[in-house]
Amino acid sequence: MPGETALPPYRRIAARIKSQIERGELRPGDRIPSVREIERTENVSTATATRVAAVLRQEGYADSIPGVGTIVSHPKPQTTGPDRLTMLRAGGDGFQAGESVEVLMSELVPAPDSVALALDIEVGADVVQRQRVYRDGRGVVTVSTSWLPGEFAESAPELLSTGPLPKMTFGLVEERTGRRASKRRDVVAMRPIPDDLAELLQVPAASLGLTMTNTYWDQHGRVTEHAVDFLGSGRELSAEYVLD
Repeated sequence: MPGETALPPYRRIAARIKSQIERGELRPGDRIPSVREIERTENVSTATATRVAAVLRQEGYADSIPGVGTIVSHPKPQTTGPDRLTMLRAGGDGFQAGESVEVLMSELVPAPDSVALALDIEVGADVVQRQRVYRDGRGVVTVSTSWLPGEFAESAPELLSTGPLPKMTFGLVEERTGRRASKRRDVVAMRPIPDDLAELLQVPAASLGLTMTNTYWDQHGRVTEHAVDFLGSGRELSAEYVLD
């Protein structure tokens, strides 16, 4: 791999195993080489070999199973906007373990046609546009862009800040305006990745990416937020349903 030689030995070995996982050469449930095997095949110390498995577990590529060893982990469910709302309402902070967020921009902008239609407002009316990138140990989870009615910036000026929000967008809007998200629509589609997001997602510009679009309505039937998420490379959407 390019740049491998610049990495510490344990990182170099871990990067090689991660590549095997990403190419499908190692599948979920497959055993990852043991400490002893890594010592022998890579000619490294026990301490170095032990750190390889630790890195893979920390970055979500592997799990440790008592009596079995370290195995390739099964894909973790993708965290979406609705998931974050559910976690927030359950008393959490809206993040999975190991996730972080960087707010790329947050400002008042004129509503483009598609956003005006979604928010049921006039084209060109002020809207709050917030764009953030969520990351975990595997890299970019999603790049999320959301638009909210411009009036929200009056009661919640923090929406125009790139600093972290204590209760995420959902909680802040509800606290300041009383408008609680009570209905949503989800649309999953493949879309061309905009040039300004391609570098963040580490994919060629104009290539197709998996997206989820969420629109939220409050208890009065008025739209409170419209969001488009571009999922990171290698991510997948899944859902579980109770049928009985």
